[in-house]
Amino acid sequence: MPDASLLSRLKRPRWWALLTLGLALGFTAVTATRLPGLALWPITAGWLWLAHARRWGVASGDSPPSPRWPWSLLPLILWGIYVYLADSFGNVDLGAVFFHLQAGIGEHGGGERLIAAVLYTLAMLPILAAFTWLVRTDARWARRERLLAVLLLIGNPLLLGLGQRGAALVTEDGAWLDRRYVPPVIRDTPAKPPNLLVLYLESLERTYADRERFGDAYAPLAELSQRGVVFEGVRQLDNTGWTMAGMIASQCGAPLMPAGLLHDSQFEPLERVVPGVNCLGDLLAAQGYHLTYLGGASTRFAGKGRFYTGHGFDRVRGRETLAPRLEDPDYLNSWGLYDDSLYDFTLEEIRRREAEGGPWGVIALSLGTHPPAGYPARACRRRQGEHDGVDILYSVECSAWLVKQLVERLEAEGLLANTLVVIASDHLTMRVSAWEDLIAGPRANTLMLLHNDLAPRRLRREASTMDVLPTVLEAMGFRLDHHRAGLGVSLLADEPTLVERYGLEPLNARLKEETALQRRLWEGLDFPRPEPASATPDQPDSGQASR
Repeated sequence: MPDASLLSRLKRPRWWALLTLGLALGFTAVTATRLPGLALWPITAGWLWLAHARRWGVASGDSPPSPRWPWSLLPLILWGIYVYLADSFGNVDLGAVFFHLQAGIGEHGGGERLIAAVLYTLAMLPILAAFTWLVRTDARWARRERLLAVLLLIGNPLLLGLGQRGAALVTEDGAWLDRRYVPPVIRDTPAKPPNLLVLYLESLERTYADRERFGDAYAPLAELSQRGVVFEGVRQLDNTGWTMAGMIASQCGAPLMPAGLLHDSQFEPLERVVPGVNCLGDLLAAQGYHLTYLGGASTRFAGKGRFYTGHGFDRVRGRETLAPRLEDPDYLNSWGLYDDSLYDFTLEEIRRREAEGGPWGVIALSLGTHPPAGYPARACRRRQGEHDGVDILYSVECSAWLVKQLVERLEAEGLLANTLVVIASDHLTMRVSAWEDLIAGPRANTLMLLHNDLAPRRLRREASTMDVLPTVLEAMGFRLDHHRAGLGVSLLADEPTLVERYGLEPLNARLKEETALQRRLWEGLDFPRPEPASATPDQPDSGQASR
């Protein structure tokens, strides 16, 4: 029979409050660090043991309960926000937060994260109540609570990041990266410029190629890579770790440093995206290329449509224009088109461009491996069986297989005879079911080139996605001064990259201090004022923004 005194103690609020705080502490520790998930339980047990030993939550007779509200409630709420972001994305990037607020977050497909946000908010209520009870009951906590509030504020990574960006405004050298920026200029062109097909694979990093950790999930891409040039060691710098940032880094040779305080109406949507620099589309359009962007998600999300129409692309297509053309109008996920549908439209677009004549460039962005679990296509479910809605490796194999199928279909129709195919991840993945295995060692992005004139080989270079722009241009036969464009260096040349010269962490430290490159990216941007309600909004799929 259970001990009556134990049952009596369990009914008291003290242990429920301490257990709530212990679980919150353990969950924060495993979410904000690289501790394994099972560490939650010993951390919680350690907290409870310490609480028992120190008699926390036991009221003393000479100190009546205080009715005041703790100063630490706001810092605890800020920590709750940080833990939610860390649990959702793995690494919290303040640049991504600012950019999406400014570029537009409407028509996103992250409905499950909104549900998670509601659940996190509800979970914070008992945590705040438990801490308030502890401070009001235990005079020792009440006396030290203001100091704790200061420590919680100082230690919050969100506020630390804001402080670092603020310090950049008064840094001694805020132009270190800008001095190393080389405006992209094509000096010479090949006699017969090749077409270009860029296939961005959402979050499908090269780390998945490790068979010991991830089995055969990457196998279709590994098989495809035997026919091309594979680059190993393409790392991720800060401000390049989300989709728009990854595409801008690889097409413009620069990290996406959000407009931030340069924007006088902080959260008015940006009318143009990085208008101060020339990118891949600008360079190819000037060479007579006809350019298309295709994506399964909305072009209005995160400014994708404005980026591409503002940088040389005459066809920009996303969910808005592609979904109505589906044979099955209900075959959509929360973000947009499944990858098998997207690749059907990609094949169709390349046929159209071939018929029009002249060199063409097509960029397609998948979403099949979008965190947290991916959106595997119907074609994969017929091949691989049902998806459990959790295992990201299922979606990785699906996406890799669909890409291989697309390349083989294009080759069978003779559409890649004079075409450079670039297969690349847009960035490293955020938190997924395989997260602990992914962060167990060094990580790298996928980057491979396929072309008849390129001898298959593997090149081990310490690089970043900013090096993709000059690498692609030189693989197409264009000549660049010193093999450089933007902050990137061609990985087909012997010139050292910034990562090889300075290292990843020192470059990230410089990014936190940089202001001159940020101003270069957004130079000439005329930030809009609110328009009258009767004004007609711009359509991202039409029009060419002035440069």
